[in-house]
Amino acid sequence: MNTIFRKSMLSVAGLAFAGGVFAGPIAAHAASPAVDGKPVAVAVQSAAPKPQGEQSHITLNDEQTANVKAIIAATKKAGLPERAAVISIATSLQESKLENLGHLGDKNDHDSLGLFQQRQSSGWGTPEQITDPAYSTTAFLKGLRQVDGWQDMALTDAAQTVQVSAYPDAYAQWEQQATDLVAQHWNS
Repeated sequence: MNTIFRKSMLSVAGLAFAGGVFAGPIAAHAASPAVDGKPVAVAVQSAAPKPQGEQSHITLNDEQTANVKAIIAATKKAGLPERAAVISIATSLQESKLENLGHLGDKNDHDSLGLFQQRQSSGWGTPEQITDPAYSTTAFLKGLRQVDGWQDMALTDAAQTVQVSAYPDAYAQWEQQATDLVAQHWNS
């Protein structure tokens, strides 16, 4: 009986499909005015991409937590969504572990400073500016805004396009912790 029922359902579905194929366009053509045939854009809300690869996590101290809050505040002030804060925090986790680093001497990559390891010689600002969490975040976000489609990119691609790091895939490992930090502090 299962087979008979399945065949009956398939026959009904086939008739409905055939009827729609043959009658649908004809009926639609007769009943509606002519259109110019241009494609219509449909907005589809997508969820943030899932974190890529193995994830890292560190325990934050009070200074690092304050820097998370500063990044979130600068993101809100810039009128950008939570995804921008996630990308910013993940980038800072990779670049400085959310520590506002000064000059590190021989350990330093040229003149890189601050939360995002931005360089004065690359036009990010003065040492005083790029070691100010609000300024450095705003500078990073300005770069992020210039990346077409950053909202839908993998985090590591968006961050790398702004930062131009020697280790372009390293940002991905911080996405889950950055997402969790934004969820925890966005509304606080």
